[in-house]
Formats: sequence, C-alpha cells, structure tokens
Amino acid sequence: MQDWQVIIGLDIGTTSTKAVVFGPRGRIRGKHAVGYDLIHPQPSWAEQDPDEILEAVCSAIRHALDKSNADAQDVAAVGVSSAMHSLLAVDRQGQPLTRSIIWADNRSIEQSKRIKNKLSGDDVYRRTGTPIHPMSPLPKLLWMREEDPEVFSKSAKFISIKEYLFHRLFNRYVIDYSIASATGLFNLEALDWDSEALSIAGVHQEQLSVPVPTTYTLEGMDPQWAKKMGLSPETPWVIGASDGVLANLGVGAVDPGEVAVTIGTSAAVRTVTDRPRTDEKSRTFCYALTDRQWVVGGPSNNGGILLRWLRDEFAAPEMEVAKRLGKDPYDLMIEYAEKVPPGSEGLLFLPFLSGERAPYWNANARGSFFGIGLHHKREHFIRAVLEGVVMNVFSIGVALRDLAGPAKDFRASGGFARSPVWRQILCDVLGKEVLVPESEEASSFGAAALAMLALGEIDTLSEVKDWIRIKHRHQPIPSNSEIYLNLYYMYERLYQKLSSEFDIIAQFQRDGRF
Repeated sequence: MQDWQVIIGLDIGTTSTKAVVFGPRGRIRGKHAVGYDLIHPQPSWAEQDPDEILEAVCSAIRHALDKSNADAQDVAAVGVSSAMHSLLAVDRQGQPLTRSIIWADNRSIEQSKRIKNKLSGDDVYRRTGTPIHPMSPLPKLLWMREEDPEVFSKSAKFISIKEYLFHRLFNRYVIDYSIASATGLFNLEALDWDSEALSIAGVHQEQLSVPVPTTYTLEGMDPQWAKKMGLSPETPWVIGASDGVLANLGVGAVDPGEVAVTIGTSAAVRTVTDRPRTDEKSRTFCYALTDRQWVVGGPSNNGGILLRWLRDEFAAPEMEVAKRLGKDPYDLMIEYAEKVPPGSEGLLFLPFLSGERAPYWNANARGSFFGIGLHHKREHFIRAVLEGVVMNVFSIGVALRDLAGPAKDFRASGGFARSPVWRQILCDVLGKEVLVPESEEASSFGAAALAMLALGEIDTLSEVKDWIRIKHRHQPIPSNSEIYLNLYYMYERLYQKLSSEFDIIAQFQRDGRF
C-alpha cells in the first residue's frame, strides 16, 4: 500500500453508520458518522428505514473523505462491516416491502420457543451456529409467514441491510459468509444454506442471496451512487463481515486464546477458532470471519445501556451536581461507586432489563436487585449495576472457556473502557490481566484490514496486531477476585431459581394479567 493510498472502513451499526479513512498501518486520516433512529411501531418491535441507512452510507463516506483530504483515486478499496441479524423483504424490483427488522426486535418470541422445543432447534443450532432466539432471521421469517402472510407471499427476496446496500450499489444479491452465518439459515460446514432451516422458515434458496467469502470483491458501482459518495465507480468494495467478528480483528484478538470483550450499549465476548465450534448447551454463537477462521462467543443485551437507565431514572441529584461542576454525570456516578467496596456490601444485580441473549438466550429474563438492606445507598446501586453487567460478561466467558479452552489474553473495548473503575472491575471478575487497545474504531478497522487481506496488502490477519497500541493494562487484585468468584456462584444460582418466574412476570408485563 502506497503512502498516499487509503482504505475506507465502513461500519453500518445499529444507531449510526461510520466511515473511517485509514492510511498505511491503520493510521486514521478522517472519519465521519451519521446517525439514524430506531422505529418502534409496536412494543418489542425494532425497525429501521433501509433507504435512510443507504443515504447515511453515502454521507458518511463523502464527509470522511473530505476530512481526510483524500481524492477518489487515492481510495484503494472500501471494506464493509455491518450489524448482524437484520431482515427485510423486497419485491422483484428490489424495492422494500418491509422496514429492516433488526436484532433488537422480539416479535418472534413464540416462534423461537416453537423452533427450540418442537422443530429440531438444537440440531439447527449445531449446524448453523446461531442460537434460536428472536434476534435471528430464522424465527423472524417464521413470524412473517404466520403473522404477515400477504407480505411474505409477495416477497421475492429476504435480505439483510448489508445485502440491500450491495444490491442498490452493484445490482447483485450477495451475502458474505459472516452475515450469512448469523441468520440461523446457513450450514457452517457446507458454507451454504441449510435445507432444514429453510424448510422451517418456509423459504427457498432462490429467495436468498448467493453466499460468498468475506474477502469477495465487487467493482463497477452504479455511477449515481459513486458520485454521491465522492468515489470512482471502479473502486473495489470488499464485502467484509459482521461488526462483531471484525471488532475482534480491530483489537488484535485473532489468534487462539485471545479473547475480545466489548461493552458498549450492549456487550459481547468472542474468540477466534480454526474451525466451526458449537456448544452442547447452546450457550454460544459461531460466526465466520474468513472461510478458515471462525469467531465463537456470546452477546449480551445489557451493557452500558443499564448505566444510562440508572442515570436517566434515578440519578437526578448526580446530574444536578455534575451540571453545577461542569462534569459528565457518568463520571460522577462512577466516582460514587468507587467508594463502595467490591461486592457492593452484599447487593447483587441481575442485569436483564432487556431480556438476555448469551449465555441464557431467554428473552423473558428480567432484572433484579438482590440483598437490599437499610445500609445500602445510591452509590451501592450504581456499583452493583457496574458489577452486574460484568458478571454476565463473565458468565459468557465461562461458556467460551468450556468450548474453546482457557483464555490467555483479554482485550477490552467499548464505551466502558473509558472508566478505570469499570475496567478494574472487569479485570477482578475475570481474574486475568486485561489489555485495552488504543482503538476507538475496532469494527471499521477490522473491515479495512479484511480489505487489505483481499487486496494482498497483508498475508495474514495476524499482521495487524503490530499496528495496535495497548493504552491500558490492568492486573487483578486477588482479594477482589475471590469476592467476585463467590458472588458469581450466587449470581448463577439466583438466575436458575428465578428462571421460571421470569416467564410469569414477563407475561404480566406484556398482557397486564397472569
């Protein structure tokens, strides 16, 4: 790669699309993000406007290029990262018949239960690597077939937001192995659509896109879109992978035993393996990074969003003080939490305010504070929330250890990594050293690195680790780790004891009756 050349890492996320212009060795030259709204037409539904996202892609790339001072001819390639599990139906002309139904949509809870309990759900999971859960397209398709048959019958294709983008830009229906492996419809061993999963969903292979490797390259973009982005129509686009697996690449967790922990709005724990691996207890996912590298792990619905909930609903005094002092309310809340000893003096938090994915895959799970006493104050509740989020991260790590072996290296990223207190809590709960790379754009960088591999600019993905600087290192405090390990055992027991009650209270919350 020449000094003047750049590669664009495009990350199509849940709340925004970000374009980052990278020079040689991953140096950031410019970036720009464009946000968009989630649409909630009914409770538990979550959708997005696909054309709004397409416009966001154009705007993000154009403005990022402007900020980088790079010209169209300087762009060696565009690599693409995208959020997983989206689904939209289109007609024969490629026009949307639905909005993009995203991972956070829970309308297909009943279909998920039926697939899991009556329709060979465990076998489907073993072959596809996607746990049976409302997040994934498989139960969403079954819901559409049963609850919206008119749209279902009119649909020529069922695609993700990423496929929609590539069809609009290149008039091709292609899907990378990574996004395909997150649908619940893709056979990991055959690297093709799974016939039994398609039968459950009620769709034919012709209604899905053609699966291709994550290094697959498209050229000859529609000139009108190229002009809107400020790119040449002949700029190569590398199809890329999902945001989760590319985040591993972006923080340098690409070799066996290297584990990436991400805590942003939600959270995830992931590691790379050399072959597809699924869990006998169905706790983890398995998604493709390349056709020879696979990422196993688990996502949590409940990350930093819980601290925001605590701030918005219960931290009015902290917000007032922070405003007066010119401080961030989050910083002040965490300062209060730092004064409380590990374990929050016996206050334990089950962090399931949004249901939960890994390791329980229970959309009906609900949050609980356990052990409340008169000695507990506001700061105890703040620290208990921080600890509860990390407890669930640890529970995913336990499942991952059982499947892929012990971790030798934890690399942390996401908004939580700005807090030294929260980073130390993670380190103490894990009982291992935690490294925090100096990488704010992990998925975008991963997309750019995959594009470099496709262009032959690097020989292996491991090469990018030399470009990643470690910003912070944390060592566990043994006495804290002992406390947290014992609390974790209680955390697990509480979940198991409450699991049947979650279904009852969730029904009451939905229907107003038992």
